[in-house]
Amino acid sequence: MRSTKSSRTVTDQEQLKLAFAAFNTASEQLSDVYQGLQLQVERLTHELSVANGELHRQLAAKDALSRKLSLLLNALPGGVVALDPDEYIDQVNPAALLLLGDPLEGLSWHDIVHERLLPTVIANEWLVTHNATDSLQRRICIESSPEDSVGRRILLIHDITDAHALQEQARRNQRLTTMGEMAANLAHQLRTPLSTALLYAAHLGNEALASEERQKFATKTIERLKHLEQLTSDMLRFVKGETAQFELVEISSVLVELQQVIEPQIKRSRVYFKLYDHCSGASLVTDRKALCGVLTNLVENAIQASFQHGEIVLDCHLTNDHIIFSIHDDGEGIDSEHQDRLFEPFFTTRPEGTGLGLAIVRALVQSMNGCIEVKSEPGRGSKFTVRLPRNELAKENLRGHKTQEISI
Repeated sequence: MRSTKSSRTVTDQEQLKLAFAAFNTASEQLSDVYQGLQLQVERLTHELSVANGELHRQLAAKDALSRKLSLLLNALPGGVVALDPDEYIDQVNPAALLLLGDPLEGLSWHDIVHERLLPTVIANEWLVTHNATDSLQRRICIESSPEDSVGRRILLIHDITDAHALQEQARRNQRLTTMGEMAANLAHQLRTPLSTALLYAAHLGNEALASEERQKFATKTIERLKHLEQLTSDMLRFVKGETAQFELVEISSVLVELQQVIEPQIKRSRVYFKLYDHCSGASLVTDRKALCGVLTNLVENAIQASFQHGEIVLDCHLTNDHIIFSIHDDGEGIDSEHQDRLFEPFFTTRPEGTGLGLAIVRALVQSMNGCIEVKSEPGRGSKFTVRLPRNELAKENLRGHKTQEISI
């Protein structure tokens, strides 16, 4: 029995030793794991601290940049208007408030356009009709950025009042310079028909002339005097200029009026006239009288340059930005050395021409902010092309078809 109890005691002691050894081993392993976790926590804490520091630095930099951009936006002399996807004003700078009036934020941009702006004949240029801080009517130019991914855009507003006034002054100075040049040319142009008229008038005082001869000289005298009158009228129209009455004009109605005006000349000259109107329904903010005058003058020139049974074609078509009129004839054409001088005052290739018709045409086209060009080849006719800018925005916002007077 004692031997059995002694064996059990030894066995229990050994198991106890093994248990203590296992416990010590587990304790050491737990201690190692804890130390590893502690090191990892310290490392992660350091990394988090570094990341937080970098984040704070970036936030501080962005805040500084935001303040700088805000200062820059407020200091800009031009207006800045931010629109949301629904075309409502989200943000403005002080310059925009100064130009367009207060309030702006939260309002519809389309309402601002209708209530405070008046379109001009030049695309993207407007007259400010509501400005509580300035008694002078301002002229502004509005440019739009492309829409971003959600439909927002930025409008840049420039005050061009002073620049426009300087341009008008430069045009007046140029006109005065032209008047000086024209005075000398006019004296030469008037001398020949005046001398001829005086010669014919002197013959009328000869009592020995037969009645038929006297009537012939009287008719020639009147013709020369009418030529002088036409020359003087053209000169005054070119130098003095006219007041352009801008209104909403339907292009097709202008072409119908033109066709009625030139029909008698077409029949007398025995030429064929073809009109192709590809602008049906299109309208233009322009001077109707000036546009009719330009087209009539160009068609009359084509008639005079055409042979009997020749063909004259007037074509009108649209592009995204322009309405284009082209007048083509199959007449004698124009020499290349003369084409560069066609629009000069008093230059003409016809004995009875005043040399002011095409000069007036160019002045009228320029008054409508358009341009004119000519292509011609001797023996193959000539083609005159007039390009006038389309101003759809002005057409849509022209309230009550108001007439605006602009000096040309």
